[in-house]
Amino acid sequence: MRTLAKLFLLVSFCLGATINVAQAEQSKRLGPWEVHYNAFNSTFLQPEIARQYNLERSDTLATLNIAVLAAETAGKPAQRVSLEGYAMNPLSVQQRLDFQEVVEGAAVYYIAQTRFTNLETLRFFITIKKDGETQELRFSDEFWRN
Repeated sequence: MRTLAKLFLLVSFCLGATINVAQAEQSKRLGPWEVHYNAFNSTFLQPEIARQYNLERSDTLATLNIAVLAAETAGKPAQRVSLEGYAMNPLSVQQRLDFQEVVEGAAVYYIAQTRFTNLETLRFFITIKKDGETQELRFSDEFWRN
């Protein structure tokens, strides 16, 4: 779980000069899970981190990071889940999100990227599934070119 915390801290640190750290990571309780998520411009990724996770850096590309934890279990272990979803722009154009699962020790998180235009608010619709349980994560975020 330390790796996940490091990733969220890294993202928070990278974004700290630009936005409030509270906005860098958000979480929602969805059924049996505590879902942590953040979305940010991919240019905030350090080049070596982008290479390590096979992510593209572009001033019109958003990176989405999601971790699903057991809400009621002490220590909140990471959950391996199935994720699918899309991002929708203000004109209701949908872009499918292709999630990459990253497992590092006890940490499990999911990364996807999607395009945006300058000063565009994207709405995210993500379905989380595991063992017959299905929950919907919905949120929006505004992106701008750097």
